[in-house]
Amino acid sequence: MRQLLIVDDERIAVEGLKSGVQWENIGITKLFGAYSADQAKDIFGSERIDIMICDIEMPHGSGLELLAWVREHYPRTETIFLTCHADFHYAKQAIQLGSLDYLLKPIPYRDLEETVKRAVEKLDKESRMSEFNQYGKYWVQYQPLLVERFWLDILNQTIPAAPPAVRKAAEERNIPYADDMPFLPVLIHIRRWHKDITLHDEKVMEYAIRKSAEEILLSSLENGLTVLFGDRLLLVLISGESEAAGGERVKDACYKLVEACRSYFYAGVTCSIGDIAYGHTMASMFQRLRRLDADNVANDQGVFSLHDRQTAETGSLPPDMGVWSVLLMEGAEEKLLQAASDYLKRQAEANLLSAALLNRFIQDFQQMVYYVLQVKGIQAHRLFGDYSSTELYNAATRTATDALKWMGHIVSKSVAFMSSLDQTQSVADRAKAYIREHLTEEMTREDIASHVYLNADYLTRLFKKETGMSISDYVLQQRLGIAAELLTGTDLPISAIASKVGYANFSHFSRMFKKHMELGPAEYRISRQNK
Repeated sequence: MRQLLIVDDERIAVEGLKSGVQWENIGITKLFGAYSADQAKDIFGSERIDIMICDIEMPHGSGLELLAWVREHYPRTETIFLTCHADFHYAKQAIQLGSLDYLLKPIPYRDLEETVKRAVEKLDKESRMSEFNQYGKYWVQYQPLLVERFWLDILNQTIPAAPPAVRKAAEERNIPYADDMPFLPVLIHIRRWHKDITLHDEKVMEYAIRKSAEEILLSSLENGLTVLFGDRLLLVLISGESEAAGGERVKDACYKLVEACRSYFYAGVTCSIGDIAYGHTMASMFQRLRRLDADNVANDQGVFSLHDRQTAETGSLPPDMGVWSVLLMEGAEEKLLQAASDYLKRQAEANLLSAALLNRFIQDFQQMVYYVLQVKGIQAHRLFGDYSSTELYNAATRTATDALKWMGHIVSKSVAFMSSLDQTQSVADRAKAYIREHLTEEMTREDIASHVYLNADYLTRLFKKETGMSISDYVLQQRLGIAAELLTGTDLPISAIASKVGYANFSHFSRMFKKHMELGPAEYRISRQNK
């Protein structure tokens, strides 16, 4: 509320103005009176004066002189001048000094009330602007982030999908919003990059695509906004009241964006166009668009709509992969992958390739590969437990392109390893090399099999076929052979020799050595030294 000072050298004029106006009704809560410029200055020194009504002609200092002083010391105070003379020179000076208005005595109280009301409104407006200036830079800098956070909370349903709840959240965040504001949502999905890029470059490209979407789909931010949802998803909310929301215009703009992303940003992008929605219905519309996008596994780029013919729910069953398993066993990598590619292509052309069908196909293909590996004695988790294999598998269900990339990886890796198994000597040699490198450590049959990606039982059969002895006998032979050389050629204590060939227990080493060499370690050393 505001405080007002009346300055006039005539006491009756001051009292008349005090009593003649319903000051509370126009926002004035406290009145002060002064009968000279000096008294007015004293009041300014002790009270906050928002509005001053002042006579221009006073015997001890004119009202214009007082206004000049007020302007210098209290520039926020609004001034209204009173005078008995319609002298243009006075009016001109008053205006130059920043007086709000210039009224002639006798003053109709209604006119004075209207003038004071204008002064109050001006002060209120300036006060709001002053508050804005205090955090204005913050608001200008962060308002887009606050608006985006508001819409993210709507999409994530942190804000309940009810008009009062959405309206309240907007008011609390000082965000312009109305229940009947319509928006046309377009979900943009960056599905893949057509060249290898770093994580930093990916973020730069995502930013560029967002700015391109704003420019192409919105023309200006007055026509809507963009919301970055994460996981390469961008939601464009086009104002339903703007020309940019026209049906064919939106489609054309989306095709233009898809082509720009392909040409300039090396990105495969899809645009999924929804229906007009409001703040409280946007979350459900967003979920419909996400389901449409997730079920689109056949296309890496393009423009789609909720009203397009949808992929059949059931689709055809995955093919019988018996023939494919034979191709894999025979190492016919290209024929197998071509057959898989042709199958997915046929399903896509028939509009049957749904996310559910692709998922079933991937599971059956994986089962076929694992069956072949099992027959060959190869442990799949040894072959595909690396980071690259895991990442490709996790991405396989996204699109047919990702599925084919994963299939190419596991088929190529399987064929290459199965081919190496045909050279049984190389597998046995690798096992032997591992044994020799780890003789000083505790070593199990499973450790050796893991090194060559084979099942332990299968490796044992393969090793015995090649060497004529079991893996455990070969390990024992190698350890005792080295121990015998160290006993003969060095002065190392027998306990140290036992440790060097992988025996932590000295007694056990002595028993095994005597069993196979027919002499204990000490006896063996003496006999060799005598010779």
